[in-house]
Amino acid sequence: MADTALTARQRSPLADAAHRLAAATRASRGAIRLAELPFLAQVNVRLDAKGPAADAVGLALGLQLPLEPNTVVHAGDVTVVWLGPDEWLVVGLRGTERDLESRIRAAAGDEPVSVTDVSAQRTTLLVGGPRARDLLAHGSSLDLHPRAFGPGRCAQTTLARTQVVLVARDESRAGFWVLVRSSFAGYLADWLLDAAVEYR
Repeated sequence: MADTALTARQRSPLADAAHRLAAATRASRGAIRLAELPFLAQVNVRLDAKGPAADAVGLALGLQLPLEPNTVVHAGDVTVVWLGPDEWLVVGLRGTERDLESRIRAAAGDEPVSVTDVSAQRTTLLVGGPRARDLLAHGSSLDLHPRAFGPGRCAQTTLARTQVVLVARDESRAGFWVLVRSSFAGYLADWLLDAAVEYR
């Protein structure tokens, strides 16, 4: 039997929805922007936040791991999302997961660390535009006002009854990342498209 793993073309969880997301963006006349950001590298990291590995890993990534709950730090093409007192999600460009893993493991040295590539677990939806907060508020119990959930904030929460990691991007105009499990991505995209009808 032929090995098709290397020849099969990757297909994102929302490949079939791309045209509908783009159409909703156009129909809103700039009020919202919806798109999938497929195949971002996502590496889950667990280590002692007070141990030497935390500083070493941060240095290897060119930033400091966020220690304040529900915060995000960004340097170059790497974003680190706080998930818990000893857990982070490192997000990078497509295809960089192995590099990120090796940099983190090398930096941690002999210190206890867990590094897991979870890139295939989730996809990322971009929700942007001046009405992005209003759109997300339809399905979220979070206070999404910029004073409470401004740039650099994140939360593990539910959106339209779906577990997500919500990230407010560094600039308010950059909108939000909604990291959702691949198996729920189609449902969430449909929900967003239905809610976006209000902005036509």
